[in-house]
Amino acid sequence: MNLVLDPLGYTFFVRALAASVIVGLVCATVGSYMVLRGMAFMGDALSHSAFPGVVAAYLLRVPFYFGASIAAVGTALAIGWVTRQGKLRSDTATGVLFAAMFALGVFMFSLIPNYVGDLFGFLFGEVLGIGLGDLVSLAILAGLVLGTLALLWKELLYATFDPLGAAASGLPVVRLDYLLLALIALTIVISLQSVGIILVVAMLVTPAATAQLISKSFGRLVLIAGTIGTLCPIVGLYCSFWLNSASGATVVLVESSVFLVVLTVTMVVARFRHPSVAPAA
Repeated sequence: MNLVLDPLGYTFFVRALAASVIVGLVCATVGSYMVLRGMAFMGDALSHSAFPGVVAAYLLRVPFYFGASIAAVGTALAIGWVTRQGKLRSDTATGVLFAAMFALGVFMFSLIPNYVGDLFGFLFGEVLGIGLGDLVSLAILAGLVLGTLALLWKELLYATFDPLGAAASGLPVVRLDYLLLALIALTIVISLQSVGIILVVAMLVTPAATAQLISKSFGRLVLIAGTIGTLCPIVGLYCSFWLNSASGATVVLVESSVFLVVLTVTMVVARFRHPSVAPAA
């Protein structure tokens, strides 16, 4: 029992636990739309695109959420605009803009003399160092994202499965696409301090990908993904506390382990249900 209760005696661990649960739930919900649309690369791109905003926020002495939000949302909208106006494939526009933004962040970072402190933590996550003010900001952004999804989930789902039919029925598909890109960007900003720029794509994609293996409806997919996205960070934080390992990496490894277990089980079950038929002699 002490293995469970002892860490709760530390305020930093309780804050980290609350932040990780919020981040896991938001990432799993938004990630469900990303998996259906095949936008896993978008999550990786936008997470890197937030880096120059983080550096700019440090230089201007403002909360990093402001800078990261502007950079990530701006890049997301720019990707959507270039894709439509420039007649380019989405992955092409994403690759160009994310590389440019990340390079800008590295360039700005290199101009700070003899500094490798807090900004470096955003690459790999530093959830155990989250403060009360950061937790409040995180909760507000998470409420904004989840509230928007709750209000427009039918419209976003219709535009995801049948964009032509949605447009014919009068839905503003283009605006909904831009809105989804902005929500993905905000979700990445929410996740930066927990798992960092490099690992955030796993928080977005892995729970939803795991749920997709055992789901036949979107509602069930979101429910299972949200459960995985909420429980795995709790297990990962406890493991990182007792093993003295990197918290963000440990959380991602727990989620990846769950994915591998579910994948293996579904493959075995499928083999037993549909055994190969031996060819006739």
